[in-house]
Amino acid sequence: MHKLSFVVAAAALLSCSTQNKTTMQSTGNNTAANEAGWVSLFDGKTTSGWHTYNKTGVGSAWKAEDGVLHLDAKGKKEGLQGGDIVTDQEFENFHLKYDWKIAPNGNSGVIFYSKEDPQYSAMWNTGPEMQVLDNNGHPDAKIIKHRAGDLYDLITAKEAVKPVGEWNTAEIVANKGKLDFYLNGVHTLSTTMWDDNWYQMIAKSKFKDMPAFGRSKSGRIGLQDHGDEVWFRNIKLKTL
Repeated sequence: MHKLSFVVAAAALLSCSTQNKTTMQSTGNNTAANEAGWVSLFDGKTTSGWHTYNKTGVGSAWKAEDGVLHLDAKGKKEGLQGGDIVTDQEFENFHLKYDWKIAPNGNSGVIFYSKEDPQYSAMWNTGPEMQVLDNNGHPDAKIIKHRAGDLYDLITAKEAVKPVGEWNTAEIVANKGKLDFYLNGVHTLSTTMWDDNWYQMIAKSKFKDMPAFGRSKSGRIGLQDHGDEVWFRNIKLKTL
């Protein structure tokens, strides 16, 4: 083969190969998958796709800047509106990935399978939570099943959290009743939802008097305003 023809053919082959691979697009610090089924739930610039639980719009204390979604707790003291926020869409079987960082002594969480209805005062009345916490500074860390990465008040997870102020990468995989948590690459927790054991755990938890808690098999994903500074980025989801 002529040398020039060989170079052209090799370039074409490389182009084909590249197109078949999963590629990533980055906006600031927010990385969104554009292939292999991943979709970004946060565009890195706006709060589009989210709204305050049981309301419309997003409070101004939630700020989208430089690829990061930040709850400005200090701004709330000056009159900015916060509140828990949830996705506009509901999801059934999914793999969720996100990064979080918490302020010293801070508390927050990521809720899933949350249902909106005026009869529910908060998103955690229906949806389980993966805890976000400063384990060394917040008093909740002294309570079993309330530490960072736990299935809040239900199951204690294997500890894999980074020191406060550092970014953690979390994953929630909910697929046909099987629930798995990952934190910083460690498989920290596995359980089955909606079986007898699941409802027995709920009956022994702080959610025992919430008849709709943990029963929905689809729902919204929420970010909790617990009154403390918290940051999220790279929020993306794959439907299973």
